[in-house]
Amino acid sequence: LVDLLFQTILHPLCVQYPASVKYRRCFLTELIKKHESTTAEPLDELYDTLADILNKEESTHCYKNYLLPTGESITLSEDVAIVSQGTTGLVTWDAALHLAEWAIENSAVFTNRTVLELGSGIGFTGIAISKACNPKAYIFSDYHPSVLKQLTENICLNGFVLDPETTKHIEMQSQGQKAEVMNYQKTKLTVAELDWGAVTEKQVVDLQPDVVIAADVVYDPEITLTLIGLLQKLSTWRVDGKPPEVYIAFTVRNPSTDHHFKAELDKVGIGWQIIPAHRNSIFLCDLQSNITILQLLI
Repeated sequence: LVDLLFQTILHPLCVQYPASVKYRRCFLTELIKKHESTTAEPLDELYDTLADILNKEESTHCYKNYLLPTGESITLSEDVAIVSQGTTGLVTWDAALHLAEWAIENSAVFTNRTVLELGSGIGFTGIAISKACNPKAYIFSDYHPSVLKQLTENICLNGFVLDPETTKHIEMQSQGQKAEVMNYQKTKLTVAELDWGAVTEKQVVDLQPDVVIAADVVYDPEITLTLIGLLQKLSTWRVDGKPPEVYIAFTVRNPSTDHHFKAELDKVGIGWQIIPAHRNSIFLCDLQSNITILQLLI
C-alpha cells in the first residue's frame, strides 16, 4: 500500500500537478478502508497524507495526468465543475479520450499531415496526437475566450512551443507553473479562434488541413447544422481540390441527436461510416459511455 501511495497521490508528477482535493480525499479514504479491513499494523504514511489533504482548501481548478504508451505524460489544468464560465469546454470528455486512443492505434492517418481539430476544448486529444502520432502540423481551434486561454496554457504546460503569431490575440493565464520546453519539436502547433458560423473564405484557405477531427461536438441540432456547413466549406475552398479526411467522435447521450446528425449529413450528400472500435484501452474513462467515431466522406 505504501508503494501504491507513492505511485499515485505521492508520485512526483501528481505532487507537482495535483488532482482535485475531493478526488485525493476520496482516494485516500478508500485506501485506508482497505488497509483497515486487514490485520496489518496501521501505516502512518496513509494517515499523514490524508491529514495533509484535509487541511487543503477546495479549488476551482485541478490537474489531471495521463500516461501515453511511450511513457510520456500529458498534464492538463481543468476546472473541477462540468459547467464553468458558461461553457462545458473547460473539462475533458470521454469522447476526447476515445478519439485519442483510436488515433494512437491508427497513427498513420496523422503522421506527416496537417491536422485541424474543431472544438479542441482544453487540448487533450491534440496534445496526445502531437506527442504520439508525429503530425506535420496541428491546428487547435475553439471559440470561447476562457477555453482558448486554458487550451493555450495546457499546450505550453506540456512542453510545446506555439507560433507567436497564432497566439498574439489569446491572453495566457499564469498558473505559477513553468513547463520544460521540448528540445526538439517536429510538429508546428497553432491555436486558432474559429467561429463556425462566421468563418471566412480566407480563414478556410489559410487552414488547408489534410485531416479534420472533433470530439463531443454533436450534442445540439443548431450546432450540428453549423458544423456541417463548416465541413462543406473546408471541402469547397481547397487549393488542391482534394477534400480532407474527417473523423468525428461523440458520446450518444440522446439517440434522436445522433439520428438528426446522420440525417442532416445525408441531406447534403456527405457520406458517413462507423469506424470499428479500437482494440486497446489506454486512458481511464467511463466504460458505460456509448461512444461512436464516424468517418465523414465530404
